[in-house]
Amino acid sequence: MTSTITRTPLTVADRCDRCAAQALVRVFLEGGSALQFCSHHFKEHEVRLRAIAVDVQDETSNLED
Repeated sequence: MTSTITRTPLTVADRCDRCAAQALVRVFLEGGSALQFCSHHFKEHEVRLRAIAVDVQDETSNLED
């Protein structure tokens, strides 16, 4: 059975699964589940997350300078 990935924009209500800060990255995993991360925690674990991800929705470009 294949899962369909539904990308919806991340909002201020979406929170990091590690620290509860605003999530800017959603990592889709095999089987249809997803994890959300703030920019800091995604960068900290990016290599491993990309290795297991089916897709990565990265909205860190939405950060203001």
